Amino acid sequence: MSDTSPPVLPPAPTPGEARSGCLTAFMVISGVILLLPGLCALLFGGISISEGGKIDSDIAPLVFLGLVVGLGGVALIWAAIKGRKAPAHPGTQP
Repeated sequence: MSDTSPPVLPPAPTPGEARSGCLTAFMVISGVILLLPGLCALLFGGISISEGGKIDSDIAPLVFLGLVVGLGGVALIWAAIKGRKAPAHPGTQP
């Protein structure tokens, strides 16, 4: 039997800087507030389609703007939950 040492494992990567809980909560609350225009856009767009079969030209830009703001809220909530991925060595980025 030979006396071989077990292979040396590389060190575990250290986690990057964690975002504070206060900032995450602020991002989630802001995202929920931004969801409200998207909900209103879906509501008014759905009512407009159900009554006339098409969206009126005067309300269509507002519905589109509300949907874009709502998608921004979804992105903000997703970013708050997902977290920030800091690079392991910031000085070595190209």
